[in-house]
Amino acid sequence: CHSRPERESLPWSPFGRILKERPNFTLDPLFHAGAYYVQDSSAQYVGHAFRQFLPASDHPLRVLDLCAAPGGKTTDIAASLRQVGGDGYLLVANEVMRHRAAILRDNVARWGDPCVAVTCADPSAFSRLEGFFDVIVADVPCSGEGMFRKDEEALRQWSADNVALCAARQKRIISDVWPALAPGGILIYSTCTFNRQENDANVEWISQTLDAEILEPECFEGLIRTQHGVSLVPGFVPGEGQYCAVLRKRGGKPYRLSGSKARYGKAYAELFDRQMVTIDKNGTILALPSGISSLLEAISFLHPLSVGTAVGTVKGRDLVPHPDLALSIALKTSAFPIFDADMQTALHFLHRDSFAIDAPLGLVLITYCGLPLGFVKNLGSRCNNLLPKDRRIIMDI
Repeated sequence: CHSRPERESLPWSPFGRILKERPNFTLDPLFHAGAYYVQDSSAQYVGHAFRQFLPASDHPLRVLDLCAAPGGKTTDIAASLRQVGGDGYLLVANEVMRHRAAILRDNVARWGDPCVAVTCADPSAFSRLEGFFDVIVADVPCSGEGMFRKDEEALRQWSADNVALCAARQKRIISDVWPALAPGGILIYSTCTFNRQENDANVEWISQTLDAEILEPECFEGLIRTQHGVSLVPGFVPGEGQYCAVLRKRGGKPYRLSGSKARYGKAYAELFDRQMVTIDKNGTILALPSGISSLLEAISFLHPLSVGTAVGTVKGRDLVPHPDLALSIALKTSAFPIFDADMQTALHFLHRDSFAIDAPLGLVLITYCGLPLGFVKNLGSRCNNLLPKDRRIIMDI
């Protein structure tokens, strides 16, 4: 029901496609439904390195995306983990800047994966989870030399002093989070810059100071192998600049997972197509995949901004659904009456307009091409639009 723009495959990503022309994604309901995420093609190489070195495990994989906003790498990693193990993993997407963490939270909500939690914590906070994560992806803040082509501000802010400052900050970030990496765990280290000080030299420092083995990520045509990693340079590849290296931790203590202490409530099985458990967090019911609920408890001290699927709140005997419930991939769509909207009606919903639909009275799930967008309350002559104000399309539709 939706035309596809002309596109070509991306050698280092089974999920990635390069479009010949950039459409207006804001006016595509499928983007708001979480059907895809827009990410630079070079940045997607980090996902390839993640898949190449994803370790085999006898337990649900535990992964930290340390500097995750706005969410491109998070969605790529989540798709890879789900392809390997279904609901059997926990991905913690962290962003230390609160305003950027809010953007990350919204993008993760659109993606709708209940195995992803969003946190807003300094890297040092994760040291309490000694040996917890099997993989840490650290796309660390950098001097941004790879962005010069498209971002004039990055060029104006560049200086040798800023490079040195960034390199020191990167060492601090990795040192702070290093205890949380399991023995034999994988660190994916990446930047969007080119200089040796922030890239290969820092990888050497990690290897020698923190005791790690430097691994060799796969190099494709057009990519440049450096001493310890791979560099993607505009002109040689269609995207912007990116550097990526991979290390394996030697030594360390494994994490000992304690028993569950949470008190679980009604499972709301009628809402989900898989086994979930629920907890009450400040009046909001959260649904968690049953196989990873104890892992989510382990990170509760981080006070996640989002975790599992937000189901809603109970008022009397009624459940008032949370907007994120509509977007969850765990939602059983038959749980609510459905109105599959055409393009114009879908855009009216996303613009947060009032409109009329031919559907049962009461709560209705609005979909587009079969993919949920959100809820309305159908009053007959019109609908109350329940899309959150901060997620509405602001531009003229």
